[in-house]
Amino acid sequence: MFQLELLTNKTKEQSKSLQEKKSELEKKLSHAHEDHLDISSLNAELAEATEMVDLYNSLVRKLSIFKQNEDIIKAGSERELIEIAKSEQEGLTQEIETLLTDIEEKEIKQKLSDPDDSKSVVLEIRAGAGGDEAALFAADLFRMYKAFAVKQNWAVSIIDSSISESGGFKQLVAQIKGPSVYKYLKHESGVHRVQRIPSTESSGRIHTSTASVAILPEAKDIEVDIREEDLRVDTMRSSGPGGQSVNTTTSAVRITHIPTGIVVSCQDTKVQQQNKEKAMEILRARLYEKKRQEEAQKRSDLRSSQIGSAMRAEKIRTYNFPQSRVTDHRIKKSWHNLESIMNGEIEDMLQEISSELLKQLLEKVKAQENASQ
Repeated sequence: MFQLELLTNKTKEQSKSLQEKKSELEKKLSHAHEDHLDISSLNAELAEATEMVDLYNSLVRKLSIFKQNEDIIKAGSERELIEIAKSEQEGLTQEIETLLTDIEEKEIKQKLSDPDDSKSVVLEIRAGAGGDEAALFAADLFRMYKAFAVKQNWAVSIIDSSISESGGFKQLVAQIKGPSVYKYLKHESGVHRVQRIPSTESSGRIHTSTASVAILPEAKDIEVDIREEDLRVDTMRSSGPGGQSVNTTTSAVRITHIPTGIVVSCQDTKVQQQNKEKAMEILRARLYEKKRQEEAQKRSDLRSSQIGSAMRAEKIRTYNFPQSRVTDHRIKKSWHNLESIMNGEIEDMLQEISSELLKQLLEKVKAQENASQ
């Protein structure tokens, strides 16, 4: 049972604080264009603040009614009023405890939420074990993500790629631009495994191949400091499969970040400056991800462990073609519509994975809290 006076005072203070935060966000949003602020991020914050304000205001109202009923019961006035007050208290108690649970869970979710959720992403896919079949699988994964992106009205562009003789991708770097792309795709980082019979396999033997996926949130200039003197910029002619030249102008760009050794390339357009700008976006994303990982290693909170767990070495999913089955190993769940999934019908799967991983984190938080009490 809650302590009425203590809970009421705490709730009123929190409600006031959240209302002030909401007002401040509304003010920022009204000047977002002039101040060059991230509107999608502010909208997401405002939606969260509004939801919490509504919950706390509802709690304040129910606590006020509860207090009035307590006063009626203590005063011992008219029997009929006392009976009405007592009958209301039981239901109010349940409603207040439900609200407290909802508020606690939403506050934990907000602590675990990723500030990068509203961002566009850089998608990197690399063929792993399996030779040409791995490269073909890497191409299948890209087509899957691209088809899903089209359904979401996101823009997809290949920044750099290396094409195998079989027509697959040895490696590919692409941008996916749109609202909340990272929120949808962030759990896709890791090793994806395919089990199927290659078209070149005459004996019908099932082969296993892998491809690694990395989803990096795009970074703004203010989030990553890149000094001009730390860059080496090389220009070259664009090349196609087998190294053949596909462009007579020197438009392709390769940028090396000397302090970290990170190298990025772009031959997406026939204009060198545009390719340089896109390469810089990829470099910022990689440096930002490096920064995120380093900060996560310094912290011990659960959200940092969530960031740290999205590593390419972790096998996250298997695509079994003979059985038309896709299995996500993190949540131990399978889907039996492989063809639809490979055609980009992945929204339900992504939401189930995200919900289950969040549920696992919430359970860890509660276990930690119980252990510390």
